Amino acid sequence: MKTILGVDIGGSHITSQLVDIANKEGLSSTWQRNHLNTNAKTDEIIDIWANTIESSMASSPFKPQYISLAMPGPMDYKNGISHIKGMNKYDDLYGKDIKELLANRLGFEKSNIHFMNDAASFLQGELFNGSVSEFDNAIGLTLGTGLGTAHTVKGKAQDSNLWKTPLLKGIAEDYISSKWFVNRFKELSGAAVKDVKDLVDNYHHSPHFQTLFEEFSRNLSSFLYFFITKKRPLAVVIGGNIIKAEQYFLDKTRKYLAEAMGYSIPVRPSLLGEQAMILGAVARFCN
Repeated sequence: MKTILGVDIGGSHITSQLVDIANKEGLSSTWQRNHLNTNAKTDEIIDIWANTIESSMASSPFKPQYISLAMPGPMDYKNGISHIKGMNKYDDLYGKDIKELLANRLGFEKSNIHFMNDAASFLQGELFNGSVSEFDNAIGLTLGTGLGTAHTVKGKAQDSNLWKTPLLKGIAEDYISSKWFVNRFKELSGAAVKDVKDLVDNYHHSPHFQTLFEEFSRNLSSFLYFFITKKRPLAVVIGGNIIKAEQYFLDKTRKYLAEAMGYSIPVRPSLLGEQAMILGAVARFCN
């Protein structure tokens, strides 16, 4: 069995899993997930990454040929050098060759370790075996603490880097992220919520709940209109933690988007969830 180890490096966690390339699916017994302190020193971060990866590999008799990591930018993905700075995460990795650090820690060939943008990995995973697998031209959004965007070029996903697109009185990420929900709900109700899950679980009956999701639907449809007219995709896939609350905004978003465009385009929630990043990271090795 040919396997590749896919890794999702997030803002608060790391997930790893071996993927059976022939069947386009992860080996369930190798799924590993650990919490990360992204403000820790480099050695601590690399140790947690390596321990998680080693746990995945120890759960299978099949040694992976490559390790492919989906990671947020900015970053020199080809050479494995982080350019993240001043974003309240991974500051200590700035300017360091983390590909070499990880290779040395794992005893793995440096040339067999690869990095890919996380938003692009998400879209590539959904193209590979997910919500938009029948398309070769799609755009993807990850809605969470921040906003990730990706588009396809000849069937291959690339980072669109549109989080700072001007929108309303700020940028897109100001209005299409969990931090918007937290800040806007505080403005409307005076109540502090931790995130969208907290909002849905504990404030569903608030008189401001529907107002909040109505505004979010309009914000999201406005951004999608811009994104679609810029990239001309055949479909849209949306992932990230906020999509778990899709019942409160996705149909309205589709409605407002169709009204603005004059026609409907498929706008689908992620089929793969967290595994989209894993499958997207390894998809490049399947040809």
